[in-house]
Amino acid sequence: MQLNNYAISQSANILSTPIEYLKGVGPLRGDSLKKELNIYTFEDLLNHFPHRHIDKTKINKISDIHSETDFIQVVGRLTHLEGIGEFRSRRLVGQLQDGTGILELAWFQGSSWVEKNLHVGTKYLVYGRTGMFNNKPQIVHPEIEVYVPAQAGAKNLLEPVYPSTEKLKAKSLGGRQIGTLTKQLFTQLKPNDIAENIPNNILEALRLMPRQEAYFKIHFPSSPEEYERALKRLKFEEFFVAQVRLNLVRLQRHSSSRGVLFEKVGYYFNTFYNEHLPFPLTGAQKRVLKEIRVDTAKGYQMNRLLQGDVGSGKTIVALLSMLIAADNGFQSCMLAPTEILAQQHFNGLSELLDGLPLNIKLLTGSTKIKQRREIKAALEDGSLHFVVGTHALLEDAVQFKNLGFVVVDEQHRFGVAQRAKMWEKATIPPHILVMTATPIPRTLAMTAYGDLDYSVIDELPPGRKPILTVHRNEMARASVMEFIRGEVEKGRQAYIIYPLIDESDKVSYEDLMQGYEQVKSFFPEPKYLISMVHGRQTPDIKQTNMDRFVRGETNIMVSTTVIEVGVNVPNASVMVIESTEKFGLSQLHQLRGRVGRGSEKSFCILLTGSKVSREGKERINIMCATNDGFKIAEKDLELRGPGDIEGTRQSGALNFKLVSLVDDKEVLEKAKSIAEKLVTEDEKLNMTENLPLKSFLQQQKGKTGWSKIS
Repeated sequence: MQLNNYAISQSANILSTPIEYLKGVGPLRGDSLKKELNIYTFEDLLNHFPHRHIDKTKINKISDIHSETDFIQVVGRLTHLEGIGEFRSRRLVGQLQDGTGILELAWFQGSSWVEKNLHVGTKYLVYGRTGMFNNKPQIVHPEIEVYVPAQAGAKNLLEPVYPSTEKLKAKSLGGRQIGTLTKQLFTQLKPNDIAENIPNNILEALRLMPRQEAYFKIHFPSSPEEYERALKRLKFEEFFVAQVRLNLVRLQRHSSSRGVLFEKVGYYFNTFYNEHLPFPLTGAQKRVLKEIRVDTAKGYQMNRLLQGDVGSGKTIVALLSMLIAADNGFQSCMLAPTEILAQQHFNGLSELLDGLPLNIKLLTGSTKIKQRREIKAALEDGSLHFVVGTHALLEDAVQFKNLGFVVVDEQHRFGVAQRAKMWEKATIPPHILVMTATPIPRTLAMTAYGDLDYSVIDELPPGRKPILTVHRNEMARASVMEFIRGEVEKGRQAYIIYPLIDESDKVSYEDLMQGYEQVKSFFPEPKYLISMVHGRQTPDIKQTNMDRFVRGETNIMVSTTVIEVGVNVPNASVMVIESTEKFGLSQLHQLRGRVGRGSEKSFCILLTGSKVSREGKERINIMCATNDGFKIAEKDLELRGPGDIEGTRQSGALNFKLVSLVDDKEVLEKAKSIAEKLVTEDEKLNMTENLPLKSFLQQQKGKTGWSKIS
């Protein structure tokens, strides 16, 4: 995005002033603010928003406190203050009385400072989260200040309380003290120091506050209504600026990123579509294929995210796109995160392409040296049309004659730098299709992936039966095993999955081995045969065990989450997930997707211990209630927040401070619509009303991380 130099007012530089130069801060406090809250400049403090406001006129009685009370504000006289213990175990305990009861106050850090500054007999205003200790009310590390009665008619009775840390509180930088610093900051700011970044016509149309006023009133509102108006303005700004930036990145890519031209659909595509396609495409698959076809015929690089639920048929869309590349004389590659998944893709594609004069090979870390040389030579002379592989494809020694199409499966498993290596293997950047079977909520896709074109396969192939999901606890293990036995007797197969977050985790590994022995006791050999797959095995053993299960030679697969994606065994009808409470929703949904791939009724059994957290129960309930990956993704977003969801961008795309992707969907939709219209009408942001926005984006450049594919 080329932004011309637009005059930035000299006063705007005050916001980049180091925080230690703010009156009341200084070097020591400045260092603490940097380390604890990442507040380096005046602007950082301005964007450190209060997480609540205290109504200074609302005073509770100590006698009102009970076991369910959360935060409370009381006024009372400090009647006792005593240090207990020595050195690191020292704590400070005080008593506050208001005529209705006694409230205990306790400090475990910074007690020396508190002891010097609090005085028995003085009346204090105290605020904090209450708890019960020895059946008496207590506040640990309260916000406390000398009580000054609010004057009638006084403004700003809503006092901000800011996020802080115990270390800062120990240095007298609690939530209220940070408010004092913020108030000091506003006394040093002149009108328009907080420059406007939304065009006036948009402000007027949406009846939004000017930016400087909104910043003051989100910190120091005189009423709840005023706070809500300020919040509305700044929430819109967060989404709007992000959407403008995304649209500019996308426009730049479309206008300046040259790509290979797929001019025709020819013999390979048509022959496969008419004679080899194993089932009719769904409407969603046809729609996505058309979007890819249009993109690749324009002469600029396609950069498309394809998301679809487990079993929705993304791979067949990828193959049809690779056939279009072959029709135009270009090579394609498919990048998979694990050898198991790469092998699975290779087997599936080879079977589908059987009978067509196309050369396809598999390249992984396990490929023998002789085969590796042959594959490299065939890629370089152009006789190899398609290659499927793992990170081995990223090696500098792997070169192509004319790479035109790259498919990245389970794209979140690859780092940005790793994926960028593929684009460097062609003179003209190849078209990119990144696929994920982790459904992404619409709001997250619009923000984290908004600079990419994205497609959604939102329907499953006909005939797929929903998977019945049930929750059972450890006490029901015997009946679960009997159920598996019944399915195996019918000729079906089953997965039993154990959590193993880290392959070097000895405890989890022992749990797996113990579980394997337990399964063998229920299913003794030679009547039943069991495969086991986990990350500590060599690739050869892992693949052999997987192949035996795929071919139906073993009845049960005991595994870690290494089989989470891509494994396709239509005969498997039961998925048992051990210690379900240790998995996230997205991972549970991925695991469940390993069954239900054939015509028979399939089952997913969620096994847990007897004690499950509230959040764990919520995850289990949503899994039992729906098979819809998008509904599950929405719930995952709600439970965990965007920063924790597997598959979100490895960049600053989601550094929102005020907006919620769960609660502010309407604001996002409005901001997206207005941003798209603005950028379409003025892609250089040269119109007079858009210059302040252009200036703001220029200042922000480098503060957020964006890349073409990440």
